[in-house]
Amino acid sequence: MDYYIVTLLAVAALLFTLWAEIAVNGAFRRYSKVRPASGMTGMDAARRILDANGLYHVQIEHIPGNLTDHFDPRTNVIRLSDQVYGVSSAAAIGVAAHEAGHAVQHAQNYVPLKIRNAIIPITNIGSRLAIPLLLIGVLLSVFSPVFIFLAYIGVAGFGLVMLFQLVTLPTEFNASRRALAAISDSGMLTRDELGASRKVLRAAAMTYVAALAYTITQFLRLLLIVSRSRRD
Repeated sequence: MDYYIVTLLAVAALLFTLWAEIAVNGAFRRYSKVRPASGMTGMDAARRILDANGLYHVQIEHIPGNLTDHFDPRTNVIRLSDQVYGVSSAAAIGVAAHEAGHAVQHAQNYVPLKIRNAIIPITNIGSRLAIPLLLIGVLLSVFSPVFIFLAYIGVAGFGLVMLFQLVTLPTEFNASRRALAAISDSGMLTRDELGASRKVLRAAAMTYVAALAYTITQFLRLLLIVSRSRRD
């Protein structure tokens, strides 16, 4: 594949990533104005889903920041942000239910989540060493072609990031499906309110798709750079 074509694809993927970030923030702001008839907050929704699945031991904490919500499997704690924890809105309930979905995944040993958690340490190492190894390998290959293997190791390290994001996709989509099903089954939201939550989670899912698309194009660019250096 031509390097310039890959570069154009990378630019397109970057624009897609920026659009996805703007879209998810816009959707959250818009549907934060949708107040549920139930009066439930994000914390209430997460607690109800956890208890319905027997996860009474999973704690819910308030964390500062903008959409910093996450589930920590190491401590079995769901952390909800300022806009979600004590807020009664369709957007807040959707996000909180999504994080509760991750807790349920963890309790049920959902395979993609287990794989993602298992490769986190090696992914962190690979992401830190990828670019330094690539640069060292390309520079030293000027003196001896044998050093190009360092650059390929760097590309492989970057590939681990791509693998992590690839495994993340089914994990995030499944958590959203679990969240929407739990919200619907429990009657936390009306049909229209549920539609608002669905749109927020759909916009959030696109950020993961965009991130993977950008990483794939960067991986291809790095691979082409190393391949051209080897030929030269």
